[in-house]
Amino acid sequence: MSKRICIYPKDIQRITGKSERYGRVLIHKIKDHFQKEKSQFVTIREFTKYTGISEDEVLKFISD
Repeated sequence: MSKRICIYPKDIQRITGKSERYGRVLIHKIKDHFQKEKSQFVTIREFTKYTGISEDEVLKFISD
């Protein structure tokens, strides 16, 4: 079983119950916050630090 480290808009949709578009916008905000390039991925850890949602809670919604 492989464990992902990146988070995607569809994952954010599952976690928050909001639209996939909201997930794309949030990823963009997280990239800005962490001063990442457009082509770089957002990690689950960065997502949890930005949103304040625990990693354990996030991992319940992430599928491989």
